[in-house]
Amino acid sequence: MLMPRQPVPSLAVPTLAHGSFDLAKEVPDRFTLLCFYRGLHCPVCAMYLRELESKIDAFAARGVNVLALSSDGEDRAREMAKKIGATCLRVGYGLSLPTARAWGLFLSTSRGKTSIGIEEPDLFSEPGVFLVRPDGTLYWSSVQSMPFARPNFGELVQALDFVIKNDYPARGEFVGSLPS
Repeated sequence: MLMPRQPVPSLAVPTLAHGSFDLAKEVPDRFTLLCFYRGLHCPVCAMYLRELESKIDAFAARGVNVLALSSDGEDRAREMAKKIGATCLRVGYGLSLPTARAWGLFLSTSRGKTSIGIEEPDLFSEPGVFLVRPDGTLYWSSVQSMPFARPNFGELVQALDFVIKNDYPARGEFVGSLPS
């Protein structure tokens, strides 16, 4: 399990229109937001990524770099970017499943074609959203075992306003012994 205030695993993937992404080389003012999505086969992901695309400027105004990524190959990632009308969102692809697992993402097996008629990959990761500090430590995360009930990006923008104003620390960091 990833822990707040601790280093996150390395992460490097190609992107569709923004060159290679390497988390270790990111230099955001405050955070990098990583939105791991299931892939082209997921209609819920398409809606979620449209919402994220609409909030890119709001995140940028708060010093947050954004990347959406999945284990889809380049062609499927490009099709997803087209489907959601991505103009500003960096879309990464080719996430390895061992890397997905290192980030604590749940992995699922294919059930064939989805409700929108697109074949699921044999194996793919379920969604997760992470805020990583410029020093490479985890600030906040939300990991789901299902495609639905994800964090709302509008609420996350509002939360960032509070975090920034109050210099609010990452929480959930305690790993010591517990009383009996």
